[in-house]
Amino acid sequence: MHEQSSPKVAKDYRTVTADSLLEADVRSLVRLAIAEDLRDSIDWTTACMIESENRGGCQIVSREEGVCSGLATLPWVLDEFDADLDLELLLRDGQRLTPGEPIAYLRGSVRDLLTSERTILNILGRLCGIATLTARFVEAISQSQTRVYDTRKTTPGWRLLEKYAVHCGGAHNHRSGLYDGFLIKDNHLALAGKDGNPVSARTAAEKALQWRGSKIEHLTAPEMVEIEVDSLEQLKDVLPAQPSIILLDNFSLEDLRNAVALRNESGSAVELEASGNVRLDTLPAIAATGVDRISSGALTHQATSIDLGLDWLETQAR
Repeated sequence: MHEQSSPKVAKDYRTVTADSLLEADVRSLVRLAIAEDLRDSIDWTTACMIESENRGGCQIVSREEGVCSGLATLPWVLDEFDADLDLELLLRDGQRLTPGEPIAYLRGSVRDLLTSERTILNILGRLCGIATLTARFVEAISQSQTRVYDTRKTTPGWRLLEKYAVHCGGAHNHRSGLYDGFLIKDNHLALAGKDGNPVSARTAAEKALQWRGSKIEHLTAPEMVEIEVDSLEQLKDVLPAQPSIILLDNFSLEDLRNAVALRNESGSAVELEASGNVRLDTLPAIAATGVDRISSGALTHQATSIDLGLDWLETQAR
């Protein structure tokens, strides 16, 4: 049985930063990338063409405008390759990319540079692409008070990296997984009931709120309680329960405005999140309804990698 404790007031989900959790995921992905490229063998082309003592330098350059993300991961990437390379970062994550201008220098073993090149560019290009698209979403509603959030529609294994890129692009992180928040959806309502009858949104929200801060063995239940509703009637039902967030799923613009009015008239501090049919062209109109948050899977699953190149500066043998 779970033991109840006094929960704190839930404000928002955790922001993904360049911390030990991100480092662990980056290292796992790089180990997989190394296995994909080398398979317990070696880089035969480089071993054939390049003498082991050759030293050189290169710069990582963006071929297009965008927003930088992933530079903070490079020390972990190089460490997993056990690369004999020195790294000099010229930008910070979150800064603008200018075509033709270098963002980092790498100097050292030419063999190590060639073997690690594709993995480095794959990671940086993907993360810069997400940060760049995210920045466009944020800019599109910069005159409003509405905040942009990502979702769990991420590439398997890349969850924290892609959410980190969203953060670099200026948006906010939704929950990172099933472990850090309650998010009650229609399937939960349908399957939690008895005799084939779904439970009400309010009943479900109240149950989750009772579970906040509770204990199961050494685990503590999260504080965030969010519930999805698909009608104004469901919204009216659940508002008195006072969850952290109510997600308005695929509401029309008119219903979004009505939902905001209902929330405001009730005096509730619950935040309203719009989701569904969120694109760059629909974003401003959604924000204009007055919702607090807009979540969009497009930030991650519609992003295109930024074109980055590795330009050689000099090589020498010794």
